[in-house]
Amino acid sequence: MTAPEEKGGAEPEYTIDELAAVSRVPSRTIRFYQSAGALPRPQIRGRVAYYGPVHVERLKLVADLQDRGLRIKAICDLLGKIEKGELDLNEWLGFEAQLAAPWANDTPRVVTEEALQELAGGRRPGVLGELLRLKLVTRQGESFLIRSPGLLQVAMGLLKAGVDLEIAVGGASIIRKHTSRAARELADYFFKHMRDGFGRAATPEELRETFRVLRPLAQEALRLIFGQEMERVLRGLVESGKAIAIPRRVATGSGRKSR
Repeated sequence: MTAPEEKGGAEPEYTIDELAAVSRVPSRTIRFYQSAGALPRPQIRGRVAYYGPVHVERLKLVADLQDRGLRIKAICDLLGKIEKGELDLNEWLGFEAQLAAPWANDTPRVVTEEALQELAGGRRPGVLGELLRLKLVTRQGESFLIRSPGLLQVAMGLLKAGVDLEIAVGGASIIRKHTSRAARELADYFFKHMRDGFGRAATPEELRETFRVLRPLAQEALRLIFGQEMERVLRGLVESGKAIAIPRRVATGSGRKSR
């Protein structure tokens, strides 16, 4: 690789291969970013394209945004707004961090088998196998990954109350399916009404404060509405007579259950 050109204290210039070496981004990826509009155009002299420090910094920014989960189209849209002066990068990053802040506070954990058995409360033999089969935990060498310690605790609480793990996991799947749809529709609803009853000024500061307040209130609303709906459904089971068939009385002496 030849050294970047520097003339009279001017900024260094790089060919695409030199830019790839400096930025540690493959040439084919640089070409892809360029075709997508994520990079400023290089200077063309003769048949050679020359890049400068601005391209190095842009590649770092693109990599950082990708690490935050943004797709290339979203990155290009964001950079376009920044270049037009419609958005401040630091303000947007603060807003993005607020959006990405955890709601569940349920961080995955890697634990030893002994620690997992302790978390499982020393339940009956075979529980560890069930946890693995139902994917509540995943084996990682001699350790175990608990993707959701909170849900594991719920499952073990239900098991203690007499609910099989498979039934508990099935119930969680039903809740997840419907809350996933509700979360998506709710987010779409709020963003549809952006600047009209929600985030009227739409400044990053206002939106950060709105989402800070929204998080606990939305969780409380979900708890209340779900509780109200469960009350309604269970009351319906009683009123319709369907609940009569649920409990059974155990007969003494014969070892059989009375009907």
